[in-house]
Amino acid sequence: MNGILMATLMVGGTGLLIGILLGIAGKKFYVEVDEKEVQIRDALPGNNCGGCGFPGCDGAAAAVAKGQAPVNVCPVGGAPVAAAIGAIMGQSVGDSVRKTAYVRCVGECEKAKKDYIYTGVEDCQYAAFVPGGGPKSCNFGCLGFGSCVKACKFDAIHVEKGIAVVDPEQCKACGACVKACPKNLIELIPYEQSIVVGCRSTDKGKAVMAACEVGCIGCKKCEKNCPAGAITVKDQRAEIDYSKCTNCGLCAENCPRHCIIRK
Repeated sequence: MNGILMATLMVGGTGLLIGILLGIAGKKFYVEVDEKEVQIRDALPGNNCGGCGFPGCDGAAAAVAKGQAPVNVCPVGGAPVAAAIGAIMGQSVGDSVRKTAYVRCVGECEKAKKDYIYTGVEDCQYAAFVPGGGPKSCNFGCLGFGSCVKACKFDAIHVEKGIAVVDPEQCKACGACVKACPKNLIELIPYEQSIVVGCRSTDKGKAVMAACEVGCIGCKKCEKNCPAGAITVKDQRAEIDYSKCTNCGLCAENCPRHCIIRK
């Protein structure tokens, strides 16, 4: 009986001692939490997509609280979340432009030619390293194996007719697909932008026509017909300045290759 009592006292005493030591250590090594950081973290959507450029929502909240990131740091939350964080930080948000991802390739299966049949791992990252940068005759075209689809956490991008297509209503402009594309075909554009160039090839006209029915040949007809001076041809491909574009559609109407489209 005495042995049991002694063992109980020893265990209880040890537990009490450990509790006291933990309490002392907790106070000594306590890290003060910034209340604003906690509030900002609660305001963020919690997707942890990394679209803000920080390691998840915790990292973004810490950066905003320290003044190292703007209040509109979250592309997924958009204007509502930016306004909430702005109120926490006591800052005005200003106007924010909603964006969406766009895949600059309209070379569907029936329009883009192939040099060979690819039977390897169906992933764009792998296929981009095989001879010619993939099976397509156009070295700049979408490979269609869906690396961007796997990277998207919002089910906003799918492969249709051999090319990736973005659903702007689902897209949160997090940029994950932009990073995943080995061909650098995906860019973030204003949500309201309806006229887009569906080609990023810098090959010369003859090579483009041999590879794809809808590739840009740098003819400059779009540039000459744009009343706003919003489209120019650089490195044999058309580029739109979205800040100048009025979405009039004249460039699309005058494009002989139909690579400028109204999406």
